[in-house]
Amino acid sequence: MNRLWRNFALAASVAACCALSFGQTAEPPVVLIMEVDNAVVYRGDVTDPAKLARDPGPTTPLPGRTFMYNHSAADIVAVNGKPAKGLWLVRVGVVFARMNPQPGQMIADLDGGSGWHCFWDILGPDGSWIGSLADTGSTPPARSHTIIGGNGAFLGVTGEHRPPETIRPGRAASVTEDPANRRIHGGGKDRIIFYLYPKYRPSVDITADGPAVFRAADFSPVTAARPARAGEVLMVRARNLGPTRPELLPPGTRPFKADPVEMVNSPIEVTVNGKEVEVINQVGWPGTYDLYRVDFRVPSGLPQGLATIRLTAAWIPGPEVQVPVQ
Repeated sequence: MNRLWRNFALAASVAACCALSFGQTAEPPVVLIMEVDNAVVYRGDVTDPAKLARDPGPTTPLPGRTFMYNHSAADIVAVNGKPAKGLWLVRVGVVFARMNPQPGQMIADLDGGSGWHCFWDILGPDGSWIGSLADTGSTPPARSHTIIGGNGAFLGVTGEHRPPETIRPGRAASVTEDPANRRIHGGGKDRIIFYLYPKYRPSVDITADGPAVFRAADFSPVTAARPARAGEVLMVRARNLGPTRPELLPPGTRPFKADPVEMVNSPIEVTVNGKEVEVINQVGWPGTYDLYRVDFRVPSGLPQGLATIRLTAAWIPGPEVQVPVQ
């Protein structure tokens, strides 16, 4: 037995050395804190289609039963503390699995409740579509739901989200209730934390001379000999900012057009030394497949030397770069 454990220890040491030598470390996830309001679960307590979504007033549902399907809905109102819009839709298959079941419950090796399938359509404050996420999971005993896909700004994303944290208790209704009145009758408010691993992260393009940051006025590069100045508009050549309007095609589908130029659909943020600054322009670079132009204004009050710039697209931050400022 001791020899077996020694072999395991040796294998673990070799694996650790290989990981270190190749620099294989996990990238930290992108954390999204999403707030939803007017959350209502509509219990599938009737089977007559003629009775569905007919009652204009609030309803009292029948108790849940095994094999019942419930539907939930809530409004997305904020992402990472900033206003947003959108819809959270859930389809729940009720199971009531129990290790020691009562009549009508399912026998199992664990105590569980239901299987969830969630869909998140995330919009900007103006109602423009940013992207969608889909997840699946069970509760309990699972501690999270698995992100099984995304599109728009979240194409190729993986990850998970934790169960909702209740801010205001939700409301249960019968599927006979008209969901057009969901906001009138009200519902719960929740906060959900997502841990996302994007396939692509926004970044400033890097050239042989350093970060691709130029003056918007004459396209001259920002260098130590000619540092950026307060109030100056700089232009960043960036990558991985997502779809452009109006077609919202996946990046790389075709070159970006020049007439008219195509606006980046995702909300873009630029921070300088950790503070958000004014973004003036965000477009696909004409003739390229995955290069973008982002213009921003250099803030005042920066100390002379190197300033740190970071791009964020749809709440997904990219790596920092440094440029000289004066």
